[in-house]
Amino acid sequence: MAYGCGEMVDVRPVANEAEEQLSLDAYVETWPHDSFGIPEVQWFKASLLDHADLLAREDGVVVGSGFAALFPGLPEQPRLMVTVPPRCRRRGAGTALYAALSDWARERELATVQAVVADNDPDSLAFAERRGFVEERREKGVSLDLTAIEAPLVEAPDGIEIVSWAERPELARGIYEVSVEASPDVPGSEDEEHEPFDDWLAHDMSGPGDRPEATFVAVAGDEVVGYAKFSLGTARPTYAYHDLTAVKRAWRGRGVARALKAAQIGWAKENGFEELRTQNDERNAPIRQLNAEFGYAPAIGRIFLRGPLA
Repeated sequence: MAYGCGEMVDVRPVANEAEEQLSLDAYVETWPHDSFGIPEVQWFKASLLDHADLLAREDGVVVGSGFAALFPGLPEQPRLMVTVPPRCRRRGAGTALYAALSDWARERELATVQAVVADNDPDSLAFAERRGFVEERREKGVSLDLTAIEAPLVEAPDGIEIVSWAERPELARGIYEVSVEASPDVPGSEDEEHEPFDDWLAHDMSGPGDRPEATFVAVAGDEVVGYAKFSLGTARPTYAYHDLTAVKRAWRGRGVARALKAAQIGWAKENGFEELRTQNDERNAPIRQLNAEFGYAPAIGRIFLRGPLA
């Protein structure tokens, strides 16, 4: 189905891998700080319950893309992103993409959607607010320039050993148990239903950017008490992105997360990475304080909004 805005903008679903790349190109031009490659896009789509990937064209030229996702843990809370590069704005592409994504959501009997905008993009925020979207929460971005620091010491608490998952592949079930316990405590993830072990292993731990040697595990005897993992992208091979850092409740406040993050920083430097990036909910004071102590500097974050269908 094609959607029009005026007589110039035409929106259609992505039809093949070449168009998938065009959609990604529009995203990366709009979010240059958050770029990734086609392997990650395809893996991400495969992990979703459902999705829409749309291209907006004006006179045959791509002027934006739109994406909607239904996540396994949040089957009734679709997230959409309308990505129109600044040079293509105010010509109807955003409105047409929003209408098309709204129709997709309406066909699935969904009444509201979550939208995400970068916190350095006031035009996109204003676009959403004019359509009735209201801010729900924010994630603050930070980055660490690895070329400007020395690797920190890994000082694990007494009784704790820090190992890589590659060294101890049998720890997968223990890592999963930490995720099940810790994930609901992460601000912004309270309502998310955790996936069963096999699905979690496939979707969270086995993607193209998930490497066992880049996942660090805190072990106390035979018990996994915490872990921290990177997500590594193909588009920027010298950048690494922090994924979840999680510690069981009974072990928090003892320095486990600090030791895990120090191990991550040291591994990244040793393996030629130049910058680490992450985004944390602004309410997540413990991890934000820890990042500040390691020298992470402010970077671009994200704003999550909730609003109606077009």
